[in-house]
Amino acid sequence: MFKNLSERPIAEVQMEQADLWEKEDLLHRCVTTREGNPSFIFYEGPPTANGRPGIHHVIARTLKDSVCRYKTMQGFEVKRKAGWDTHGLPVEIEVEKQLNMSGKQDIEKYGIKEFNEKCRESVFTYEGMWREMTKRMGYLIDLDNPYITLDNNFIETGWWILKEFFKADKIYEGHKILPYCPRCGTGLASHEVAQGYKEVKVTTITAKFKKVGTENEYFLAWTTTPWTLASNVALTVHPEVDYLKVKMTAGDDEGNYFYIAKALADKNLGAENYEVVEEMKGIDLEYVEYEQLMPFVKPDKKAFFVTCNDYVTIEDGTGIVHTAPAFGEDDYQTGLKYNLPVVNPVDEEGKYTETPWAGRFVMEDGLDVDIIKWLAAENKIFAKEKIVHNYPHCWRCGTPLVYYAKPSWYIKMSDFKDQLVANNATVNWFPEFVGEKRFGNWLEEVKDWAISRNRYWGTPIPIWRCECGHLECIGSRAELVEKAQESIDESIELHRPYVDDVHITCEHCGKTMSRIPEVMDCWFDSGSMPFAQQHYPFENADKFDEELFPADFICEGIDQTRGWFYSLMAISTFIKGKAPYKNVLVNDLILDKEGKKMSKSRGNTVDPFQLFDKYGADATRWYLMHTSPAWSPTKFDEDGLIEIVSKFFGTIRNVYNFFVMYSNQDDINPAEFDVPYAERPELDRWIISKYNKLIKEVTDEMDHYDHMKSVRKIQDFVVEDLSNWYIRRARRRFWNEELDADKKSVYKTTYEILVGVAEMIAPFAPFIADEMYINLTGEESVHLAYYPKADESLIDEKTEERMDLIRTMVALGRGTREKEKIKVRQPLSEILVDGKYEALISDLTPLIMEELNVKKVVFEKELDKFMNYSLKPNFKVAGPMLGKNIKAFGGALAKADAAAAVAQLESEGKLVLDLNGENVEITPDMVDMRISAKEGFAVAMENNVFTILDTNLNDELIAEGLARELISKVQQLRKQNDFEMMDNIKILINADEEVAAAVETHKEYIMKETLALEIEAAADLKEYDLNGHKTGIDVERK
Repeated sequence: MFKNLSERPIAEVQMEQADLWEKEDLLHRCVTTREGNPSFIFYEGPPTANGRPGIHHVIARTLKDSVCRYKTMQGFEVKRKAGWDTHGLPVEIEVEKQLNMSGKQDIEKYGIKEFNEKCRESVFTYEGMWREMTKRMGYLIDLDNPYITLDNNFIETGWWILKEFFKADKIYEGHKILPYCPRCGTGLASHEVAQGYKEVKVTTITAKFKKVGTENEYFLAWTTTPWTLASNVALTVHPEVDYLKVKMTAGDDEGNYFYIAKALADKNLGAENYEVVEEMKGIDLEYVEYEQLMPFVKPDKKAFFVTCNDYVTIEDGTGIVHTAPAFGEDDYQTGLKYNLPVVNPVDEEGKYTETPWAGRFVMEDGLDVDIIKWLAAENKIFAKEKIVHNYPHCWRCGTPLVYYAKPSWYIKMSDFKDQLVANNATVNWFPEFVGEKRFGNWLEEVKDWAISRNRYWGTPIPIWRCECGHLECIGSRAELVEKAQESIDESIELHRPYVDDVHITCEHCGKTMSRIPEVMDCWFDSGSMPFAQQHYPFENADKFDEELFPADFICEGIDQTRGWFYSLMAISTFIKGKAPYKNVLVNDLILDKEGKKMSKSRGNTVDPFQLFDKYGADATRWYLMHTSPAWSPTKFDEDGLIEIVSKFFGTIRNVYNFFVMYSNQDDINPAEFDVPYAERPELDRWIISKYNKLIKEVTDEMDHYDHMKSVRKIQDFVVEDLSNWYIRRARRRFWNEELDADKKSVYKTTYEILVGVAEMIAPFAPFIADEMYINLTGEESVHLAYYPKADESLIDEKTEERMDLIRTMVALGRGTREKEKIKVRQPLSEILVDGKYEALISDLTPLIMEELNVKKVVFEKELDKFMNYSLKPNFKVAGPMLGKNIKAFGGALAKADAAAAVAQLESEGKLVLDLNGENVEITPDMVDMRISAKEGFAVAMENNVFTILDTNLNDELIAEGLARELISKVQQLRKQNDFEMMDNIKILINADEEVAAAVETHKEYIMKETLALEIEAAADLKEYDLNGHKTGIDVERK
């Protein structure tokens, strides 16, 4: 006896299954049962557990889990180690909030030791919730032995990696312009900046810089950051660009002289408002001096003159660039070239220290207005304009970034550019364009990696500095113990402030060396995980390259392109000389149903736990994969999830329950039947062929990490092929009383396919797959089984062609009935189909007759005599494409053989017509094709397959239609009365003369279909509509 699928609440059933998997250590069994087989290496990108898991985590983990399950079922040994990202600013910011702090001063006052202890406690705040989500969604991963970035072993590997860079002379301290977050008090690496751009409205100004020794001559320079004007020390022009000195002849500045790029003069000044006085190249303006625009900070060296550099463009602005070396990379480089002073009246909190606006944040709303008012009062503004542009914000806290010339530690990644690009070329990216464009372009322009952060909770950079200038990098705990002046052992905690208290002796001068105060960028932690999770090279060095590196597969969101994907590639390229991963699946954002980004403030977020409660994890996972390709934004619409529950999971449950009900009723186990495939009926061979073709296609799609195509193909097979056609066509074979060869075949076929479907959906819908598989086979778990392999000898293209043609004709016929408002229960006399198909499907006409409820299938050689064709131009599409030829197009269509033209457009997708002596290719969307049937017939067409239904009804057909309507109503009453499937009944009826006559004519048929033993006239019955006839009907159990 087979078990039915549980009818208990879905969340309860799945939680019970998850508990069992945990108890039986299913993950461990998945690995041990594949020992000795080839391994499939998976790296888990570490989430941080100090934030709640959301629906976006479900989609990423669904993709990972399904690939790992699929590869396990293909026979690979797939180890799945979880990880936790525990360092970095997000953790610090969370703790600052808890302690009501507002910056670094508060932290240092509180104490670094105490603050870092709070950070350590904080990082696992939501671990329980992450564990629950992982378990409930069916994500098989080892959470009991994870790698944790705060662990001493993990940090030690990070130190070793950094020392390798240091030994190769790839680490340096530079004073570069660094994007800096005043709120967090630290700089950001270039790949971090890329994650935080937001659209902002700013007021831009074109300022007037007065030329020294003149009364009314000015250089015009445009800026989007008025707050940096107080730091201006130079103006920069392009040496090869043409510039003008002009005299204004109109407007507020009439009589004044301006210097501006020739190409931008009309745009800025107005073509009618000036006259050219002089023309020169940019190089001719070099070293020309001007007066300080805002005299609040006195420079310590020569400033306020024109410089030249080729980064200046004439795409916008004035062609003259305001230059402040303290706040821009190009400006800083120009400053080095011309030995300019670095004027910086802004502190680390982003506030002015000098100027009339001291103490105000430079990006504060309204500050730009006050600056502009001051400049206007001094007559130093030529123009102002509000614009919207993208400006970088801190990806952690949302504060606008300020660009500072600050000291920072760097890895010379620019030295590895060619190797990074070459290694990336070895990676299979899904989709390809992410690797080729987004990531590839990033690597082509790779910058040195700013690895230091002026913070507290992170991996301390293991560089010690002596006052003599000597630097030493420590690469292990053993080395630190050996060189430490203090008495320590290898149990030392490798965080601040403990390592800050360790000093070593300078080998150059003998003085005491102290550790530099910075910690590492937390992306360095995550990028080192292939090595650090194995404590390499201190452990596992002997098997690392064979068993643990590189990854066969990783999967994370598109936002990791310049985050984890990059840090992994950067470190592995240096340490191992090759890419750290072979295949990368990139998933995009999950949006609300309107396509808007989900956020708490909008109130459009989705709680995954509520989805698991209402619909179960299988349906949620399936929906997320089915909706769109992983690498496209997923619009989450709960109605779509409800449809998946009904359409796919409802269907698969119905097919399973139907099979189990009849198997148990007949007390048989079809697994024991031996029915050779060649001896099975054509319908069985057709579904077996479809099933094996499905295995082949899904295997190919999953080998290319295309989850959407995989689940869509499986769903289409289950719903359309298995349920809507095979089971529906074969259901009467289950009812046969005798267990003959035909009945054994339908049982065996259905059993094999249900087991196969359970195996096939196991990576995507692990809970229902396991329940079905265990119930059907008695085996331990579907997740220990092997993925089905296609038997190509059972793929029968001829059988599929025949059956699929029948299905197309049936679908067309049903569509025609619906269009003509003729119920399927109403018999029709005949259907006409193309005579060319007679040899192919003449023996299958009973199928068409039964499906469409027609008395006869006619193979008609001349279908055209039953149809009228009309071809006209579709002016909306053809007009813009054909232009002057549109009239000739209409004439050509009128003369064409309409039937032949339609056939060609349908089969080939194009048609060539002579229009005014020119051969023009015509596509179906350019033609308004109309096909209608002659009186008394109805036509339908798809892919050049036609069906024509004879819609004329005679008395005999009408009577049979009434009988079938009665059968339908009786069956509904049986269900409403909760009769058992095999219960016999008595039908009570109160009918008019026409219905009574129909019942009498078809009495035997009615009784057989409804298991009625008698039909009896009665009064006072509830009335139902039988094709317009009010008829009293009731049923009684006999």
